[in-house]
Amino acid sequence: MSVIVFGSINMDLVARTPRLPAPGETLIGHEFTTVPGGKGANQAVAAARLEIPTTMVGRVGSDTFGAALLQALSSSGVNCDRIAVETTTGSGVAIIAVDDASENTIVVIPGANGLVDQSDVERLQLALSPTSVLMLQLEIPLLAVVNAAKAAKQRGATVMLDPAPAQSGLPAELYTYIDIITPNQVEASQLVGFPVETLVQAEQAAQVLRQRGAATALIKLGKLGAICATADHTFHIPSFPVAAVDTVAAGDAFNGGLAAGLAEGLSLPQAMTQAAAVAALAVSKPGAQSSLPTRAELVAFLARQHP
Repeated sequence: MSVIVFGSINMDLVARTPRLPAPGETLIGHEFTTVPGGKGANQAVAAARLEIPTTMVGRVGSDTFGAALLQALSSSGVNCDRIAVETTTGSGVAIIAVDDASENTIVVIPGANGLVDQSDVERLQLALSPTSVLMLQLEIPLLAVVNAAKAAKQRGATVMLDPAPAQSGLPAELYTYIDIITPNQVEASQLVGFPVETLVQAEQAAQVLRQRGAATALIKLGKLGAICATADHTFHIPSFPVAAVDTVAAGDAFNGGLAAGLAEGLSLPQAMTQAAAVAALAVSKPGAQSSLPTRAELVAFLARQHP
């Protein structure tokens, strides 16, 4: 069993400032860091650190950021052989300003991510098998996502879609290829057109997404845990209470933990419990990829929950 991630690879450029600048204003900041990111890359690292064979399919630029992004993925155990190096544009970047109240502004320049197309889908097809779990997000062109999902479905792979960044008008065709869709509350609300703030509303949203064609709908609810609706039943998995330090990669951690669990043969409830534990560990440390736990950290955490 293996995990394959078809998605975005970004370098996050993070500036910390006392407050966010007004239009035309120049501020002196506290700190600047470059942090490997992108939802696709984050989810690949989350799965790979749990010692599941994980392959990333996507694009970076032939720049210093691209080299650093490939190194970050490789050092976490991700197979990078199917990542193309694009010579016509730079790597994707996110320019992030964070103030002392933890409010932020973000500008994303897709760069090489914006050029992902059918040729990348063809590279993906070479890695797919009926035992693969394919993870998709929406930070690359939507047509490529649809074609990747279709290709994976034809190969008998399990298709997971994290519909983020949130958008309302996903193609009807895409739902029919999805085995598990995993929006958070905001994304679910945009997809279904009504607020998703309670367990009851999450159950209703999950049923709407199933009616559109997704085999299983899983709504991530932060501290409230997660609601999952399948063809047979609907159930709730609670979150693990931890002191949150940084929630930036919580959703990516959950998805990586879920895919890893399914790839190693866990049942869906078991995989969701593992995913909740991975997310809890991630939010208890600062950073995105740097906060994602190893297999040993996950095992030790779960052992402490059930001594």
